[in-house]
Amino acid sequence: MQYKFVDYVFLFCIMSIWILLLYNGLLTYFGYKYSVELSKYPLEVIKNMNRFPKISILIPAHNEELVIGKTVLSILKLDYPKDKMEVIVINDNSSDGTGRILKEIQDNNKDRDIKVITTNKENGGKGKSNALNLGYNLSKGEFIVIYDADNTPEPISLRILAYTIDNNKDYGAVIGKFRTRNKRKNILTKFINIEGLSFQWMAQGGRWKIFNLCTIPGTNFILRRSIIEQIGGWDTEAIAEDTEISIRIYQLGSKICFMPLAVTWEQEPETMKIWFKQRTRWVKGNVYVLWKYLKKPKEIIGKKIAVDIYYYFGVYFLFLISLIASDIIFILGLFTSIKVSVSGVFVIIWLLSYVMFVLQVNIALSIEKGEANRENFFLVLLSYFTYCQMWFLVTIKGVYAYIQDKVLGKKATWYKTERFE
Repeated sequence: MQYKFVDYVFLFCIMSIWILLLYNGLLTYFGYKYSVELSKYPLEVIKNMNRFPKISILIPAHNEELVIGKTVLSILKLDYPKDKMEVIVINDNSSDGTGRILKEIQDNNKDRDIKVITTNKENGGKGKSNALNLGYNLSKGEFIVIYDADNTPEPISLRILAYTIDNNKDYGAVIGKFRTRNKRKNILTKFINIEGLSFQWMAQGGRWKIFNLCTIPGTNFILRRSIIEQIGGWDTEAIAEDTEISIRIYQLGSKICFMPLAVTWEQEPETMKIWFKQRTRWVKGNVYVLWKYLKKPKEIIGKKIAVDIYYYFGVYFLFLISLIASDIIFILGLFTSIKVSVSGVFVIIWLLSYVMFVLQVNIALSIEKGEANRENFFLVLLSYFTYCQMWFLVTIKGVYAYIQDKVLGKKATWYKTERFE
């Protein structure tokens, strides 16, 4: 009878953690199967495609002078007919040299359709969603493609996105894969590189293979214009506008396809301060989406998108609470007389969960050429105790920030991720 409550809490925590681990294991298996299928994909068909729909590329930019030039120039080099592609940069209330750099690019590429929307404090500076709506209203393309201001897509990537969505009428959107272009900078960017690759093959590849379901990542994706018209544009209250618009696309009965052959390279945070700020914004934005749809259960019950809603709830609440509670019980067992009766089994359970984590991430890395190496293997071993643990603080801060904004009635604004040379 002694400390029975602690035993029940501990068992609940272990069950919650293992449910998520097993789910991710399932996603990893099917993500790997999907990668094998794609290795046989006939790229010659895309290289020789004969229909080129009009594409509008939107690039939201707020104080991006360090990266915007490289991004726009790489987009101008995309292997796609010039007359079928318009580039629209939303220079959203920038106070640096972003506008000057864009003007130089326009002057040096007068044969290209490059438009720059410059906003001020009155009509801009209200977040990425607002900037995207401004760009969309000016666009003319049959399809809309989004790139973040720090992206350098591979030349063939636009063809792959356009071909995939144009030849599958039930696809409302197609997303590509993002890679870390500054992964060699320091140990933080190496961790981020591992995180990004494992996320895409576990959470995106696996879910697409099992459920025909995945979530727009915020960059390197294509949308049907008709889809945006039906949903009325981006939700200007949403910080995680990518997750929010994904749900509304699924509510229309359309699919979002994961096509990782379309690759873009992006710059990731190089300092903990910037990483923490960016990830906190992600959590805060996803909590907004989670709450928006959990309070409207009729809109998700019986629909595939409910898988994602419950997954976010599990990660940001159930999983987090279970990890914190199990850590507290572990510390109490070290320094007090409070101990769980299954303490002998605890070490075995913990070791198994650790092995499961390492196995899943390394399988995901094995899919990417050059990533399954000795250095990354040891970084995965280390990340469980370091990088992954930092997500506790990020999640707590993100949930707190969301609640704080709700209480104070704050509106969405640009959450700037600082760039590097």
